[in-house]
Amino acid sequence: MSDAFGQDVRLALDALWKVLLASLILGAGLPAVFALAIRSLASGRVIIGRAVAGVLLLVVAYGVVSGLLFIVASGQGKDVSFTHVIPQITEKPA
Repeated sequence: MSDAFGQDVRLALDALWKVLLASLILGAGLPAVFALAIRSLASGRVIIGRAVAGVLLLVVAYGVVSGLLFIVASGQGKDVSFTHVIPQITEKPA
């Protein structure tokens, strides 16, 4: 019985670190990227700071729009496809 318990604990810990990693990337990652964008805007280098901030803010906007699209699609019983970089709402496979 201890071998089965050890296997269950191993599976639970494996799932736990995956959820933790995803939450750090998706939950704390976008605010961190946004903070870096604002920080680069506040730097003394005007042209480089604005360029870096623009790219970082585009990444944040892409993440926010993709998340909202996923929520809307799920509410309508549909799926989101990222096959062409731009997320698209598709029908769920039967």
